[in-house]
Amino acid sequence: MSPTMLQQVDAHHRSLSEPKNGPFTYTDPVSEVPTLSGVDTSVDGSTPIIDMEGLLGPQRSEFVKQIGHACEKNGFFAVKNHGIPEMKINNMLDTARDFFHLPEEERLKFRSSDPNSIIRLVTGFQDKTRNIFVSRQSLKFHCHPVEDFKNQWPSTPPAFREKVGEYCASVRKVEVAILEAISESLGLKRDYIGKILKGHYVSINFYPACQESELDVTYGVRTHTDPTLITILMQDDVPGLQVINDDKWIDVNPIPNAVVVHVGDMLQALSNCRYKSLLHQAIVNCEKERVSIASYCYPSDDAEIGPAKKLIDDDHPAIYNDFTYKEFHESMWRVKCSTAKRLDLFKAESD
Repeated sequence: MSPTMLQQVDAHHRSLSEPKNGPFTYTDPVSEVPTLSGVDTSVDGSTPIIDMEGLLGPQRSEFVKQIGHACEKNGFFAVKNHGIPEMKINNMLDTARDFFHLPEEERLKFRSSDPNSIIRLVTGFQDKTRNIFVSRQSLKFHCHPVEDFKNQWPSTPPAFREKVGEYCASVRKVEVAILEAISESLGLKRDYIGKILKGHYVSINFYPACQESELDVTYGVRTHTDPTLITILMQDDVPGLQVINDDKWIDVNPIPNAVVVHVGDMLQALSNCRYKSLLHQAIVNCEKERVSIASYCYPSDDAEIGPAKKLIDDDHPAIYNDFTYKEFHESMWRVKCSTAKRLDLFKAESD
């Protein structure tokens, strides 16, 4: 097990996880996730890298195949030459750090336990049943179209709305282009997934540096899949993302100016399990804080999700019944599961 996997829950972290009027303890009910014991975390995996400029040239079909292969075999890939200016990336990461370095009372203005809030701050929490602490602090908010939401974003730091808005508008273009390529990789029309596309939801993630301890265990984020079509992740230069590949944890180390794209639950259903939702987690670093920006791409509430009819035949029967994203989203909070097993509620009956 990596030495950065076991960390101390110190007084500073406890203060961030407790409101001023008393202790705040959230016990995560998730049970069906892979355990860490016996898993080799020493492997530095080879990340598939896609040059997005290739999607604009005469060899587009070849790059579409590369994306399809990465989705099917790895569940994730990195994208370079994506068109997001380096300045906007740096501004976004700097603004994220500035926000989480604000005084605690300023940040806690956005704290909410309502998952349907337009914007909410999620702080670290304790799982007393497992004697662990999940250290990630996240500011989560809707951002498409930017003009509809930015007035509800923080006004401090002063540049937050401008810099974050610029990044969100740019990454939205990347999302659309990648989803078009993924549609084609499945043999579907280029706009197949785009027709059900709705929102763009961003999570600015902050992972404080921690000290080792034999008393408690700190995770950045425990193992989960995302309830999205795809997720696009921008990382700073501090490693932390790990994914399951061939039943082993592998490190997905940051690549300068590249984003990581990974498959979500909705794409697993739509592709009839050809592309499987990626199990991933974040570990904390003993020496450095870490920042990442996750952009979640999801369908409209009334979008009908299920295996594309073109992907179903006698040899490949439908694995899932059709369902709406609203039905999935509501069930997700009832089944208390953080992996793609929550799709089992919509599985088709086998003959």
